[in-house]
Amino acid sequence: MSKFAVEHVKRVHSVVHDRMGADCIGAGNRITRSWIRCLNEYQLNPDSCAEPEVVAPIELQERQERLADVQAVAKVEMANLYQQLAGSGYAIMLTDREGVLLNYFGDPAFTHAASKTGLMQGAVWSERVQGTNGMGTCLVERRPLTVHQDEHYLSRNIGLSCAAAPIFDHEGELVGVLDASGESRLAQQHTLALVSMSVQMIENRVFLHQFRHDYILRFHNRPEFVGTLSEGAIALSVTGTVLAASRAALSLLGYTYPGEIVGRDVCELFNITFPGLVDSSTRRAFHPVPIFEVRSNARFFAVVYQPVTGTGMGSGARRPQRGAARLGAPAAEADALDALHHGDPTMRANVETAKRVMERNVPIVLLGETGTGKERFARAMHLSGSRASRPFVAINCASIPESLVESELFGYRAGAFTGASKDGQRGKLLQANGGTLFLDEIGDMPVALQARLLRVLEEREVVPLGSETPVKLDIRVVSATHCDLTQKIDSGAFREDLYYRLQGVAFTMPPLRERQDRGALIRQLVFEESDAGSPVEVDDRLLDLLERQRWPGNLRQLRHLLRTMIALRETDRLGVHDLPPELRQGLADAPPIAQPAAAQATAAPAAVLGGKPAEGLNPFECAEREVLLQELKRHQWNLSGVARELNISRNTLYRKLQRLNIEHPDKSLFH
Repeated sequence: MSKFAVEHVKRVHSVVHDRMGADCIGAGNRITRSWIRCLNEYQLNPDSCAEPEVVAPIELQERQERLADVQAVAKVEMANLYQQLAGSGYAIMLTDREGVLLNYFGDPAFTHAASKTGLMQGAVWSERVQGTNGMGTCLVERRPLTVHQDEHYLSRNIGLSCAAAPIFDHEGELVGVLDASGESRLAQQHTLALVSMSVQMIENRVFLHQFRHDYILRFHNRPEFVGTLSEGAIALSVTGTVLAASRAALSLLGYTYPGEIVGRDVCELFNITFPGLVDSSTRRAFHPVPIFEVRSNARFFAVVYQPVTGTGMGSGARRPQRGAARLGAPAAEADALDALHHGDPTMRANVETAKRVMERNVPIVLLGETGTGKERFARAMHLSGSRASRPFVAINCASIPESLVESELFGYRAGAFTGASKDGQRGKLLQANGGTLFLDEIGDMPVALQARLLRVLEEREVVPLGSETPVKLDIRVVSATHCDLTQKIDSGAFREDLYYRLQGVAFTMPPLRERQDRGALIRQLVFEESDAGSPVEVDDRLLDLLERQRWPGNLRQLRHLLRTMIALRETDRLGVHDLPPELRQGLADAPPIAQPAAAQATAAPAAVLGGKPAEGLNPFECAEREVLLQELKRHQWNLSGVARELNISRNTLYRKLQRLNIEHPDKSLFH
């Protein structure tokens, strides 16, 4: 046992026996209480070297199934949290209420070096088994906490820094813990804040899913926070009786336990009847309406969402195979938007912003190169909101002859002009009434027609050609363009007043070559293009080749290529040989996307496999380097395979290669 471990054991016994822990360890009474439990109640030896306890695979599966709803949401949030902490050496873990580790996002190299294979699926991290640690102590304390290095009870864990927060269900029962553990030398308070935010997101989304077939009242004391992380949510029956409330709802209303409001009528909580609340939300197009709390007369802003009657997302939308929560809640937390990204920061920010504005009367414009998925994004917003069951009408302003654009948009009555249909025609605006109108390539709309569109958007009514009677409109307009509209304004090709009317919130769709989730995105597109019941896979060589191309046609070009390959495939596993002959050489000869700086080898030629370790690496980094080299050799330096095996992104792997001074032995390109 090392000198440091000996000192740690002495310190534990001193704290426990002398009852002077708070001042000695600087972490408050929770660490002291935990150490006392570990020594006196659990009879744990601080220098124990016993192998970590791991449940059998069948038991692990049963435990995972019991928390299926929580896991479905947690996996997405864990992936997002891991991306936020990427490069800082943290692993993200989810346990059940007994401390059994159910899911893990992180680097096995870190796992091996830091805790000797203890951080793995099925491992038991309860306080009784592992002593004082983030997951186990959080389960006992039932509140967010950090356990930093020598605050751990077992000497073998003192290299870890853990931040953990408990997950509760709508009945206030503890169901698990979300934890971020790493080798940071400093206690990172911002890490605990990020973990706590992720837990709040998990609890909110699980609540909305579990009560998707009931009315849900979502509220906050500030209208802009309705629909965000800090909102409160109350599930209501068809008669307005409270069925359940989220933790945030109880906190906003000043209650401690769900039982204090469950079973009561909503009019006992707020000064409005249930029918009145539903009617106000509907008439205000699901914009927050002011309501007042009965006890304190405090003002809140609320929206009532009606029950979800179906479990699908509607035609035209396909669920992702993996990586997103499989929850059928299109009106509240829809998969359609979540399925648009697999960790790319720009797309993730677009999705989160879209969720906040899609139920508000805010005009939206989508910017980006041709083929980046602007219409797909608009359709996902439509499917994710209250208009999902209403029409989604798309029109490409650049593909319709200028002479027909007006009649296509506004429609016409019978006999309005020579050649007109005898029955007249409803224009796209009227076809989209109640739903969403998507105006693609809005920058190519004729200037004369822009004035009429501006009037329609302002007056919310349309007059068909040849008619004098206006028709009221209730539509959400989403426009898109690959042009720089400000330049078109300067040249007189686009009206400035229409520009400001259309651009409430602008989303930029990143080109495929700049997306950080290309690998997962390619697999998702392959899944979408596969025949139902006959999924197709992509081998590592082809995936690596596709990831490294520039794709000037973006997602459209990639999707068409994959569709061709799938149609002509000989097996259900696509390889480089499945590329069409005319494209195979073109892809091979095309200059690859420039890799991140972390991927560029800068060290001197190495005398050993992977290069000579850089000076200054600590023992954990050296151990991590050795394990990573073993994985690279085992996969024959196939970075896609290694990244997938370690459950990290290729960019994260490139950063690790640079940080640990690892380079390919023959200086060739990584493959």
